Amino acid sequence: MNIDFKNKRALIRVDFNVPLDAQYNVTDITRINAALPTINKVLNDGGSVVLMSHLGRPKEGPAEKYSLKHLIPVLSTMLNRPVKFANDCVGTDAYKLSSELKPGDVLLLENLRFYKHEEKGDKDFAQKLAKHGDVYVNDAFGTAHRAHASTAVIAEFFNQNKTFGYCIESELNSINKVLNNTQKPFTAIMGGAKVSDKILILKQLISKANNIIIGGGMAFTFVKAKGGKIGNSLVEDDRIETVLEIFELARKNNVNLYIPIDSVVADSFSNEAQKQTVDINNIPDGWMGLDIGPKTEKIFAEVIADSKTILWNGPMGVFEMSNFEAGTKSIAQAISSATENGAYSLIGGGDSVAAINKYNMGDKVSYVSTGGGALLEYIEAGSLPGISAILN
Repeated sequence: MNIDFKNKRALIRVDFNVPLDAQYNVTDITRINAALPTINKVLNDGGSVVLMSHLGRPKEGPAEKYSLKHLIPVLSTMLNRPVKFANDCVGTDAYKLSSELKPGDVLLLENLRFYKHEEKGDKDFAQKLAKHGDVYVNDAFGTAHRAHASTAVIAEFFNQNKTFGYCIESELNSINKVLNNTQKPFTAIMGGAKVSDKILILKQLISKANNIIIGGGMAFTFVKAKGGKIGNSLVEDDRIETVLEIFELARKNNVNLYIPIDSVVADSFSNEAQKQTVDINNIPDGWMGLDIGPKTEKIFAEVIADSKTILWNGPMGVFEMSNFEAGTKSIAQAISSATENGAYSLIGGGDSVAAINKYNMGDKVSYVSTGGGALLEYIEAGSLPGISAILN
């Protein structure tokens, strides 16, 4: 962001895809907060700001519950100035409002996804959006993996007048620290429900990590691949071969692959279910694993304590249920202790972020990523459409 924005209009793609309650009040301001440094930089330089974002997944065009106008009160308060609103993003009114902006003014455009052209990456639509600014700033890391009109295609209409905002800049710095300037030992913790969602990233990490910890529902496919009895636990039988490949890749690359050894199991998928702790290779019929057990917690915590770089993606169990959250909570605590002792920790992927926030440990880790899918795709592919569009 080494541009002087004095007397310039900055068209900023932000990620204001925030949760709203039934009365349309914003219930989580994390993403708005993340965009403030970039917006304030432009305003402090003496420029004006046009903000564009999507909200939700409107299928049938404009809809009240997906209107960005609901963000105006909270945004005005956070920026300490009135924020103008255009009830369209490429209409006559929108152009009139953006052309009349004075230094210090802020305009928010209506939801980009009210137009099908946005997600199609339509070039004409991108060119129309480009008319709103002298400089294009992409600060929406959460959507940088989508080749949409406002995140990638639009950049070609700005020649040299395009840049990243501070949010994307810090995301890229944190990923770079984990993947390329890694202090060893590097431990990657992978959880969540499905192996299929994590195959590419696991294969990438095997060439970089010293330790890979596996938890969550995906662990049972690993256990079954090694001949364990997993009862009614979640499993992807069509991924057994792939999991055996991952074991072999880890062996060839001298990576320690840690699989749970015990599990907290339940007789139904409910917080009120009967529960017991068993050896993970001998889960009784009719029972399902919903969390890692205490022996596993201890082993995983020791590995994390010895790490200098930590990447966490995905919970260890069904942490939304209080009876099956102990494993996920123990990982969060182990990561925050390791961070306190000098490790660099990156938390990415929606559920890990939700967990770290649930246990109020967001400020006890090094970096919490704002883009789950984008972070994973960046690690998998080494770049993203929204990133390449600025760099090229």
